[in-house]
Amino acid sequence: MLGAVLCLKESRQMQGFILHTQRVRDEDLIVYILSQKGVHKCYRFYGLRHGLILSGYKIDFELEHSLSFLPRLKDTLHLGFSWILDRDKMLVWQEFVRLVYRHLKDVESCESFYFELLDECIRRFEKQNPLRVIIDAYANLLEFEGRLHKDFTCFACDERISGEITLLRAFLPAHKGCGVGFEFSEKKLKIFYESKNCSCFDDDEVQKLYALIKEGL
Repeated sequence: MLGAVLCLKESRQMQGFILHTQRVRDEDLIVYILSQKGVHKCYRFYGLRHGLILSGYKIDFELEHSLSFLPRLKDTLHLGFSWILDRDKMLVWQEFVRLVYRHLKDVESCESFYFELLDECIRRFEKQNPLRVIIDAYANLLEFEGRLHKDFTCFACDERISGEITLLRAFLPAHKGCGVGFEFSEKKLKIFYESKNCSCFDDDEVQKLYALIKEGL
């Protein structure tokens, strides 16, 4: 039948994190969801019965596929966090989710690592300092992708660094004169990179590390 949208078999119920929403005509949304299988770009029609569709939320959902359009988001159920009404934690959480979205937005399939990383973060947010949770997660992400520079070779001059190490975006190491960033002791960075636990840093250093994270991946 001309003009009809051919629907295929619906996918099974999945869980995922809403990475980004984009409003299109009327109140419809294009929604990017990270599941264990990858990033799903789907369409939510306005007026359908849905839970809240907000960046950072974890949801149960189904996708109805078609041959001529984006998969349709349906049967969503919001899976709440115990700290969801904590404004400060939500701001930190949504900042990190936006960073992950920018990093993965052009990727359709990816390892379950990214979903599991976010899942671990929401559990740790309940009792731990959110900035420290994000710093640990960021280091784990860099290591997973082979981008955590443990050898402390300056990215600019390619010479070994010792003593105080300047970190730039994505924790790139540099000599003080080779880049503009924040200085950290080699000893502390070694402990952090091995443990993926930033408890060795004081609160001021944590603020500096988080400022670097906000610059992106």
